[in-house]
Amino acid sequence: MSEKKRSNLGRGLSALLGGDTPQSTGAATAAQADLPPSDAMPTRLLHPGRYQPRREMSKDALEALANSIAEKGILQPILVRPHPEKGGHFEIIAGERRWRAAQLAQLHEVPVIVRDLTDSDALEIGLIENLQREDLTPIEEALGLKRLMDEFGHTQEVLAKQVSKSRSHIANTLRLLNLPKVVQKLLDQGELSAGHARALIGHERAEALALEITTKGLSVRQAEALAKKDSTGGGGSKSGGSGKSTHKDADTAAVERDLKAALGLDVEIRNKDGKGSITVHYSNLDQLDDVLRRLSHAPH
Repeated sequence: MSEKKRSNLGRGLSALLGGDTPQSTGAATAAQADLPPSDAMPTRLLHPGRYQPRREMSKDALEALANSIAEKGILQPILVRPHPEKGGHFEIIAGERRWRAAQLAQLHEVPVIVRDLTDSDALEIGLIENLQREDLTPIEEALGLKRLMDEFGHTQEVLAKQVSKSRSHIANTLRLLNLPKVVQKLLDQGELSAGHARALIGHERAEALALEITTKGLSVRQAEALAKKDSTGGGGSKSGGSGKSTHKDADTAAVERDLKAALGLDVEIRNKDGKGSITVHYSNLDQLDDVLRRLSHAPH
């Protein structure tokens, strides 16, 4: 993808919906589908996007939006692309909630902007639009980010720029997918915040602690203290009796595990007041050479 298109995606959906953006491909596609030369399109020709990051839509929120649309209409067009499998039909890239609410409001046409977009563009734009509106749950956000990495080869650094988030935010969000499914569901339902959940990453009793946190209505700080106390008092130290690993905050411990998985070597992180050190333990020179090669980005 070109730098120009990449920068447009990074600026968000407004870059694609702005009046200075050419619409020749969309107009041509609409003409081929025997559509009127306007921005209105029958709702029956639109279909939910395959790359919609949001997994659930609140019925109450949809009804509220439908009431607003019935009174004021749709203020922002729905972004679509030609459907890859249904000729003359279109796939929604951004604006599925508006489309669903429009149907509840019994509108037969909705304003659209048609673009020829690749699968990668469709996922990026759908994710970026929702992230900028803060519509996604932490788990939906994490799954969307993971798809961008797994299916399209994006790095965490690239994702951070595209969605205007910090690199650490991307990493911490992706780590939420390491939680047990029960905890992820509580997080998805809004019963746990991302801060609560991060305190439980890698914890052997994450499910039990999550239920205790929700039942007692604990704050994030209280949840962190509970997780630390449970680790310390639970026995079975993983650090050879030193007990140091149990005192690490959840994010530091998660980074440590990620580095171990990436390098295949024991890694220890010591962090205090934002400063510290990383120790990589190797048992032979070949392992050391491999670490140096990875750090210098040299080819294998």
